Amino acid sequence: MSPTPMNFVYSRRYTGPLQAVILDWAGTTVDHGCLAPAGAFMEAFRRSGVSITLEQARAPMGMAKWHHIQAITRMAPVTDAWTEVHGAAPADADVDRLYDTFLPLQVEVVERHSNLIPGAAETVAAMRARGLKIGSTTGYPRPVMDVVQRVAAAQGYQPDITVCAGETPAGRPGPAMALRCVVELSVSPVESCVKIGDTVVDVEEGLNAGMWTIAVADTGNEVGLPLADWQALAPGRRDALHAAASDRLARAGAHYVVRSLAEAMPLLDAIEARLARGEKP
Repeated sequence: MSPTPMNFVYSRRYTGPLQAVILDWAGTTVDHGCLAPAGAFMEAFRRSGVSITLEQARAPMGMAKWHHIQAITRMAPVTDAWTEVHGAAPADADVDRLYDTFLPLQVEVVERHSNLIPGAAETVAAMRARGLKIGSTTGYPRPVMDVVQRVAAAQGYQPDITVCAGETPAGRPGPAMALRCVVELSVSPVESCVKIGDTVVDVEEGLNAGMWTIAVADTGNEVGLPLADWQALAPGRRDALHAAASDRLARAGAHYVVRSLAEAMPLLDAIEARLARGEKP
């Protein structure tokens, strides 16, 4: 007797709870408006004889800082200005020199921009209370994060692991830093993780790692305002800035966009409901 042919295949799905959250730092948990890096980038370029705008300084935000500087030098107006001043287009050796200028500037100013964003400590505590492990990734190198983590710890925020730029073979928007958190936290499968961040490359990092992704619009780089300036805006202006930032982050592919980390908790319930139905990120 010949075997009966099979006309179906089995599908393996994870339907359990979330196990970990991978958080960004500047603009997500600390430094409302993501102010610390932008000023240091502008000053490093100014000292090289080339001025850049705040918008140019912010555009690649979230990348490892060396690559962030390289991305700025590749913007056509900056390349043209650099060539006029230095007689040749910027090369990697120029990026090295800019980075060497940038790094001490960043260390110098970052302590003033490491206060926790309102609601961040309480939200992380609530995440821990539901059994989630807390990972974190950042575009800052370790010498900068040593300062940021010290200040954040004094305010009650200490993730289980922090992976810095330069500590994996590649940085954002690749998945390496987020996946290193998964490995170090002994979490499996990866769809039981949520990446939360405030930039387009944060969203891309989470998606490339195969995670659920929540973007934070109001407190981060996409709006780019310190807390006092944000609170001083008329409600209509705040809503307009929120809408524009949300649109950019949603178009990057974020599963959800919230105003701040403090609004993320209900979405964890929504994601767990989707996992229970067998959905994947």
